[in-house]
Amino acid sequence: MSKPTADNAPNAAAKGAPAVPVNFLRPIVQADLDAGKHQSIVTRFPPEPNGYLHIGHAKSICVNFGLAKEFGGVCHLRFDDTNPAKEDQEYIDSIQRDVKWLGFEWAGPVRYASDYFEQLHAWAVELIKSGNAYVCDLTPEQAKEYRGSLTEPGKNSPFRERSIEENLDLFARMKAGEFKDGERVLRAKIDMASPNMNLRDPILYRIRHAHHHQTGDKWCIYPNYDFTHGQSDAIEGITHSICTLEFESHRPLYEWFLDKLPVPAHPRQYEFSRLNLNYTITSKRKLKQLVDEGHVEAWDDPRMSTLSGYRRRGYTPASIRNFCEMIGTNRSDGVVDMAMLEFSIRDDLDRTAPRAMCVLRPLKVVITNYPEGQVEQLELPRHPKEDMGVRVLPFARELYIDRDDFMEEPPKGYKRLEPAGEVRLRGSYVIRADEAIKDTDGNIVELRCSYDPDTLGKNPEGRKVKGVIHWVPAEGSIECEVRLYDRLFRSANPEKTEDGGTFLDNINPDSLQVLSGCRAEPSLGQAQPEDRFQFEREGYFCADLKDSQPGRPVFNRTVTLRDSWGS
Repeated sequence: MSKPTADNAPNAAAKGAPAVPVNFLRPIVQADLDAGKHQSIVTRFPPEPNGYLHIGHAKSICVNFGLAKEFGGVCHLRFDDTNPAKEDQEYIDSIQRDVKWLGFEWAGPVRYASDYFEQLHAWAVELIKSGNAYVCDLTPEQAKEYRGSLTEPGKNSPFRERSIEENLDLFARMKAGEFKDGERVLRAKIDMASPNMNLRDPILYRIRHAHHHQTGDKWCIYPNYDFTHGQSDAIEGITHSICTLEFESHRPLYEWFLDKLPVPAHPRQYEFSRLNLNYTITSKRKLKQLVDEGHVEAWDDPRMSTLSGYRRRGYTPASIRNFCEMIGTNRSDGVVDMAMLEFSIRDDLDRTAPRAMCVLRPLKVVITNYPEGQVEQLELPRHPKEDMGVRVLPFARELYIDRDDFMEEPPKGYKRLEPAGEVRLRGSYVIRADEAIKDTDGNIVELRCSYDPDTLGKNPEGRKVKGVIHWVPAEGSIECEVRLYDRLFRSANPEKTEDGGTFLDNINPDSLQVLSGCRAEPSLGQAQPEDRFQFEREGYFCADLKDSQPGRPVFNRTVTLRDSWGS
């Protein structure tokens, strides 16, 4: 396997550098507690319920919940539900499910920004009364023109100097539903010449006649994220408001609102670098496009970068938590190699997944010198190192091996079965290929072999057998479906395309191969959804969460045994 790397990762986690990966927030929290600034810490995870959580959210979850747990504090789950047109109860349910699956519990009830709509509205009125907010009639196109650019200051709106009385009246009429969507907005009055674009009279409220999943039809005006977030943090007594670096330029606005309003607390915002993972898309808009256009099965398709997708594919919560710890928490943007995530799940499953045998492309073998009707019950360990007990495989005259484990004209160095060649069956006897039976089209449909009865658990006398292959009994093996998943995108940077294409042009056409008629050893017949195994010589697999049933298993390949993408 190629060594996992993280481009520009200062903690050099992939190189095995520090025993404790860098997390610049730990000393900040510790210093605040030591100084008595806070008696205990309160963090929050504030997702928008407009899609499923993805691997980037996992880092934020681990940072917020992890710090709270490490320092004896608490973490809130609060939905930033200020855009009802794009939100759905399905997303709310999935987010709660994913947070719990990752191994975290939030403090108190699930919270919603909409819980604070009355207070936020009252504070908006207070900003109007203090001369710090006004109702603006500019169209979105006009507002963009007035806003200026990074090199040019903006211009004041012609509605900026409305009287407090007129602004109060118009805002009340906005709330009453007198105006159409987009007809008016409420804006903060800050500085249209500020070099920070976020301070150029940002929008506080928009008109949006939409049914809200929590408040119903009570509101037709909704606060925007910047106005909602800091005040919600203050209401909840958040001590450390942790977000990703793209919100660094929003921090002055976050603090402006807190300074202008009689909030019960004054949280501090800290920013860390978001997780950028190669071969991966984490834009919720684009993930939704993949689902809506049928490029994948659903949000939880095992090829998706969503936590639900990783779960269904067979990733463990521990492997994702360990991955997030391994890459560290810092303020330096970089791209993490997918090999690091795959290394983490291999490392976890190598220790925790029981071994089993499954023949993906069955080829029938008849052992001609094995007594007819005889069956031996062979015991094989469920794990080569861990004490997981044994599983029993019946060995009889007929069995299956993988079609790729026999070649009539093998290349040099081939260590599997060939004409007149010998190979050991895993945990069983040495067999020799004597004859290949073919159909009328010349395809091999059966092998006639002989076995050495004196080779169970020991090497044959006077000769060395190098190859070991897996097998399952013909009688008692379980027919199953196996889905071979691979990376959804064939390019390390799916966004980079030629000739004006889109990320869709980088979809890997070989990201899923469905194999039916596979044969699994009898012990796999009772596999429960999410049971994970190492299929010997094939990879790590998981019984599908949705489609697998005892007696009719469907197995998803989580990851290959080795990095097949590495150089």
